Amino acid sequence: MSTQAPSAPQKVNLRRPDVMEAVQAQVVAHYRSELVDRIRAHGGILSADGRLTIKLAKEFGFCYGVERAIDLAYAARKVFPPPKPIYLLGEIIHNPKVNDQIRNMGIRTVSPKPTDEEISRLSADDVVIIPAFGTEVGTRKKLEETGCMMVDTTCGDVMSVWKRVRQYSKESVTSIIHGKAKHEETKATTSQATAYGAGHYLVVFDLAETDYVCDYILNGGNKQEFLEIFKGAYSPGFDPDIHLQAVGVANQTTMLRGETEEVQRRIKAAMEKKHGSGNLPSHFRFFDTICGATQDRQDALEKMLKEPMNLLIVVGGYNSSNTSHLAEMGEKVLPTYFIKNAAKMASDKLIVHYNLHKQQEVETRDWLPDGKITVGITAGASCPNNLIEDAIRRLFELKGVSVQELLAN
Repeated sequence: MSTQAPSAPQKVNLRRPDVMEAVQAQVVAHYRSELVDRIRAHGGILSADGRLTIKLAKEFGFCYGVERAIDLAYAARKVFPPPKPIYLLGEIIHNPKVNDQIRNMGIRTVSPKPTDEEISRLSADDVVIIPAFGTEVGTRKKLEETGCMMVDTTCGDVMSVWKRVRQYSKESVTSIIHGKAKHEETKATTSQATAYGAGHYLVVFDLAETDYVCDYILNGGNKQEFLEIFKGAYSPGFDPDIHLQAVGVANQTTMLRGETEEVQRRIKAAMEKKHGSGNLPSHFRFFDTICGATQDRQDALEKMLKEPMNLLIVVGGYNSSNTSHLAEMGEKVLPTYFIKNAAKMASDKLIVHYNLHKQQEVETRDWLPDGKITVGITAGASCPNNLIEDAIRRLFELKGVSVQELLAN
């Protein structure tokens, strides 16, 4: 990083046809799977009679927003080849394989919220990539002041949420955000809720927290207890006795749609009971901000879970919100194993997988049943197809089947 005087932020066109043609070839080489493409073309099923049938969910893997973020990161490296320094705020998406590949291209990772010292070392000579989750308003302003070249890969669905909470803020409406308070996307969204008006925010993680808020709206309660329960999940100066008078619901785009809708329904019912149906528009707002790709993957899995299967494999990064929700859906119905790559299937007797409740990897023995079985596979929006192929090949290998011979028949 150099220390030249800051200037206005620079703009550069990364989407030139020559650049994107080269980028697409790279991305395909790194992440595409001909096997997955072939299985999809044959109805999402690959079967070795008598031993194993694999079923792929109709929708899984990379979404448009993820593909766009990866394309722009690759394009930045193409336009600014080594030794030009390129910095990425945190992770481009929540998948370790993809982030490793980005680092292998010489793109350096810095904190998602860089310190003032880190910011001070940036100048107009440097390139900074903003990840698909976006970044906080304060961080963006500091980057702009350096005059560096910013490559913004923020997903359009995330920006739609920002637009909504900014509107709430300008109208002095508190944003109640269904999400994970420590997630990068939610942090970026909450910063939008306080940057452009007199608004506040409160993040609720689940229906239990939602019910607590609803009870407080209706009956009041112990303010200090409220603030302790939601510590780290509300705006500076937030007062539940004041700032729950007018609320608008929004969400982290990767949450479960059904749960977000229930959060909205319960808060709406509480506000209606508190203030009367005629006054509801003055006290309650709602806008559906679940991303389409997240919903498509949840809908596809919900449909597949109605079909006969022995177990489900969910492939993706453990810190991926949309992937973890797919695992949640699966484990309510049948044995479900959330793995980040095929190597976690150590043998037919041992699998290492992520336990959502313990928030850590665990080992399960005798996980793969003997005899003829059907295994469902899905993956989050940040998981590349080549990792899904690895999982498919490993499952057949554990059943003593050569995929190459299977495809040749």
